[in-house]
Amino acid sequence: MKTGYGFIAMLGLAALLLLPMRVASAEDVRIHGSTTIQKRVLEPGKEALEKATGIKLVMVGNGTGNGLEDLVNGKCDASGASEELADAVASMKAATGKEAPADLKGNVITSDFIKVIVHPSNSVGKLSKQQLKDLHTGKVDNWKSVGGPDLPVIVVTSHLGSATKKVFQKMMMDNEPYVTGAIEVETTRKEIDNVAEFPEGIGAVSLGFINLPGNKEKVKIVDTPEISRPLMLITRGEPSAAVKKIIAFFTGEGKKFIKD
Repeated sequence: MKTGYGFIAMLGLAALLLLPMRVASAEDVRIHGSTTIQKRVLEPGKEALEKATGIKLVMVGNGTGNGLEDLVNGKCDASGASEELADAVASMKAATGKEAPADLKGNVITSDFIKVIVHPSNSVGKLSKQQLKDLHTGKVDNWKSVGGPDLPVIVVTSHLGSATKKVFQKMMMDNEPYVTGAIEVETTRKEIDNVAEFPEGIGAVSLGFINLPGNKEKVKIVDTPEISRPLMLITRGEPSAAVKKIIAFFTGEGKKFIKD
């Protein structure tokens, strides 16, 4: 009998221990996906959001396509995308080979601008769409062809699931493939660091990343045609009450925390 009572008591204690955990995690919201949204929107306003709403925000910056796959697989409450919804779906399919469900909803928070960067020593200050296309596809392989130094061109770009890469490739390269040998990096910070390291380098990243402390001095922004895209949270159907609070915060009083 003692053993039976002891077992029941242990079950009761385990239930009591688990209860606070469930309550504490009730307002946890997981957002996976675009590192641009993570760095420009979510991280700068995280503390104020949590104070204003009681939500605990958990972020994983693994790229638009990967984040959308996580949403579809139930691993997060919303996924961040730094491109149009249809393009985000295509990014997921390109990265995973999987089709997206029909109930996805894009909830736009703000817009973002992609800027072309080169090494600070590069004398080139302006590039047309055609020149950008030629540089990134390999048709032009020396900077002197576009008014720069006599140096070979080194193209630096993000990983396959990156929305920034996809938007740039669509808008400036007419979806043509990148030059063979282009350096692919895992993060935007590494893309900036690589361009800062190589006088021959060229990349294309979110303006918000360039404006982060310590980055602006590393690279030079080149004048190009405007490259803009929406920043959104994707949900399965209508956002949950908690995700709605996040969207309302960053499109309302939390706008001031969004990094330009």
